[in-house]
Amino acid sequence: MNKKLNLFSTVMFGLSAIIGSGWMFGSSQAAQIAGPAAILAWVLGAILVAMIAMVYVEIGTMFPEDGAMSRFTMYTHGSLLGHIFSWANWLSLLAILPIEAVASTQYMSTWPWKWSYWMHSFMKNGQLTFNGIMMATVLLLIFTLINYWSVAIMAKFNNFISVFKLIVPVITMIVLVAAHFDITNMGTSFHEFMPYGSASIFVAIGSAGIIYSYVAFQTIINLGNDILKPSVNIRRGIILSLFISALIYISLQVVFIGALPKSIVSGGWSQINFNSPFANLAILLNIYWLSTLIYFTAFISPIGSGIAFSASASKSLSSMPKNKHLPKWLSNTNNSYNTPRLALLVDFFVSIILITLFKNWSLLSRVVAASTLISLLSGPVVAGSLRKMGPDFKRPTKIKGMKFLAPVVFDLISLAIYWSMFPTTVEVIIIIIIGLPIYFVYDFRRGFKEFKQKFYASLWLIVHLFGLAIISWIGSNEFGGINLVKYPIDFIVILLFSTAMYYWAINYSYHSGYFDDARKLNSTVKWDEANE
Repeated sequence: MNKKLNLFSTVMFGLSAIIGSGWMFGSSQAAQIAGPAAILAWVLGAILVAMIAMVYVEIGTMFPEDGAMSRFTMYTHGSLLGHIFSWANWLSLLAILPIEAVASTQYMSTWPWKWSYWMHSFMKNGQLTFNGIMMATVLLLIFTLINYWSVAIMAKFNNFISVFKLIVPVITMIVLVAAHFDITNMGTSFHEFMPYGSASIFVAIGSAGIIYSYVAFQTIINLGNDILKPSVNIRRGIILSLFISALIYISLQVVFIGALPKSIVSGGWSQINFNSPFANLAILLNIYWLSTLIYFTAFISPIGSGIAFSASASKSLSSMPKNKHLPKWLSNTNNSYNTPRLALLVDFFVSIILITLFKNWSLLSRVVAASTLISLLSGPVVAGSLRKMGPDFKRPTKIKGMKFLAPVVFDLISLAIYWSMFPTTVEVIIIIIIGLPIYFVYDFRRGFKEFKQKFYASLWLIVHLFGLAIISWIGSNEFGGINLVKYPIDFIVILLFSTAMYYWAINYSYHSGYFDDARKLNSTVKWDEANE
């Protein structure tokens, strides 16, 4: 019991995952895309993710297990759909490790001190150099080693970093507001507040790291078996970490816009181009001690997120062999600390490959956001299906109105995938499809049992993904399309299409052997904890 995460550690773990490199780059990128209306992007993004989280809180507390996000769909739709979603979830978690390593390396490359001039070789033309890749690899090794020994050791290290990560953004906001805050930067008219139109708000949500930052709440669900009293602490941990992080992110955006000198604002929001946004802003305002603090925090903050996601990604990968379509040795936790060490090592080496392929924070955050959103499509489908298939299941957190909330959340996730912009949507779909051959090899060995049922239960997702790709292509030019379907008609098309896909999905759920596993796991939920 003393090796499990209590509520404080759970909240700190969630905050450490959510408040990573997003706070260092997100405000600048969102302002560049939407101007002062970027504030609305952070608010709407928080509401969207909170609605998604409500669905996952219900099913997460029903099935507290390691790598839970990779298991839910198996219970209601069989192994084929489960494999697709678990693959998408693992990739979305795994890809955050190189993002955080790249973020730390990128900030290090801008350090202004003489002793650190050699670090300037880490980046060239916005991309990691060979030296930068080596530095990012060292950071990946740190993420891995801290998780290699124990979740308890990881939690203590994480608690320290999380408190530090909360204090520095608050200090940054207070000092910047005291030094310079011009309310007129927000605009004196509707057009000045929203210079690039309402569509820019949604582009910012999908492309400026907003979704990428908020959806990290899922790391708490993936550590369900490592949390003390999971029936109650998963719910509390997610609610508290999302609420605190939303306050911080929205406030940071307000402060960033207000603290910008008029000389920057007058040049146009789209011309903002900071390599180290808040540190550069502190230097512009002659607050050099603050820039030093931010530079240091910008190195530490992504490490905290990297540690959290290293744990979450390894739990996700180690749980996938339970689906019987990956080698069993990946789930090996036969050590004194009960950690999935082989899964950690696989994540480490795959992360190095990703760093060599993607060397830019902005591009990586967009790809991760899209792949994460696709994996999150499973939540409302599972929640809606379980209300029909398992009405007697224990639900420590039973969300009222789920029959309305689930399809709405499914529609909103589909919209957010569209906001990621063409061709990112297509690229992510291709990455997810790459995992299918692995499934078919293992399913062939098992004799393609129940293949017809599994295929029919999965067909809706294939149609949905290809449909979203086509709509993204013919959609409005604000979202990268050819403008055949103009904004906001494209939103209506997405909503109608995705609603049909949702009801198709829940009507093709079926009782498999995995559903029996779900019933068995759900029977272990303790009602006395849930009622505390």
